Amino acid sequence: MTENRWAGSSTPYIESGQGDAWGKEAAQQGQSGKQRILSAAEEPAPHAVAEALHLQPGTSVVARRRLILLDEKPVEVARSYWPTAIAAGTALAVAGKIRGGAVTLLAELGYQPGEVTEDIQTRPPTKEEAEALQLTDNSEWVLALTRTITTPDRQPYEVSVMVSPGRIGRLHYSMKVD
Repeated sequence: MTENRWAGSSTPYIESGQGDAWGKEAAQQGQSGKQRILSAAEEPAPHAVAEALHLQPGTSVVARRRLILLDEKPVEVARSYWPTAIAAGTALAVAGKIRGGAVTLLAELGYQPGEVTEDIQTRPPTKEEAEALQLTDNSEWVLALTRTITTPDRQPYEVSVMVSPGRIGRLHYSMKVD
């Protein structure tokens, strides 16, 4: 996740019972990984999020925005979205830490991943992203990873958009073929 070029895995971030997966991953590299909850509220779904969740554009969703820190430096801005039918009235809709983490809470609510798709693109940062990530070079691009999680019967229940500086290094994936 940094100039040190370590390769992480998405798996701990979608399995329940993992707790603070980011803190654990950073600790394995001898560093400190934390996240700061910036907001949690209902808002109109952005077009791409509504499409991924099979909702009408502008439909209200619960959104949580987080700043991911490595050794107290921002390395990612993450925003997760859930349909209000799933997340309204839960800890997902409150700007605070979730005991056991969001993935564990979702599992307790009956939402287990069946399929995960990730789309990765590079692009210029938005003004908000550049400020949050403390990008000082106006020509630096960001890496945006959009993860959609569906139930085993292919009903989407979460979309997360994670944005990191382009200098992040490397993404590594491994998959089990059933």
